[in-house]
Amino acid sequence: MKPIIAPSILSADFAHLAKDMEMINRSEADWVHIDVMDGVFVPNISFGFPVLKFVAELTDKPLDVHLMIVNPEKFIHEVKALGAHTMNVHFEACTHLHRVIQQIREAGMEPAVTINPATPVALLKDIIRDVYMVLVMSVNPGFGGQAFIEHSVEKVRELRKLIDETGSKALIEVDGGVNLETGARLVAAGADALVAGSAVFANQDPEQMIRNLRNL
Repeated sequence: MKPIIAPSILSADFAHLAKDMEMINRSEADWVHIDVMDGVFVPNISFGFPVLKFVAELTDKPLDVHLMIVNPEKFIHEVKALGAHTMNVHFEACTHLHRVIQQIREAGMEPAVTINPATPVALLKDIIRDVYMVLVMSVNPGFGGQAFIEHSVEKVRELRKLIDETGSKALIEVDGGVNLETGARLVAAGADALVAGSAVFANQDPEQMIRNLRNL
């Protein structure tokens, strides 16, 4: 089965965002990945909801919204208003993660949970059957274009084992330093979805790169 490919617009050309969204629409990309950063949970600020409303109007592809923010539950309704398919919150940012996952599902979205590079897979044991997807960060969140953290491949392997052992249906998504070489290893380890930013938008033929990633 081909991996799901979600280009990350964090690496898009913000001065020509509509043009880059047109490229994604033409491409074989499955989802559009959107990183929301607050400058508190991560050391950077990205998009606000007025910009995201514009992005949502430019595509019919499912929106994979990744909230790298504190108190993400405060923005469930705003994310839902975008028409988001998936709302992704950080394990490290949610004191009451189970409750937040329930609230996301009740709002009509697929709930997903993200783990940072230093967060062990084992901590997801009590929540793995309740989520649609787990996002493994293969770089430290906050900035695009970082080097891939090699241990991430083993984390994907561990996560696949946990999913299989618990009977969970959760997908495994990976974000950070994904290219054709790392992507191939991640898919072999059990990843279902790949988020690609620089590998797509810095390429001379981004549509072909998306196609190549999909064919891993």
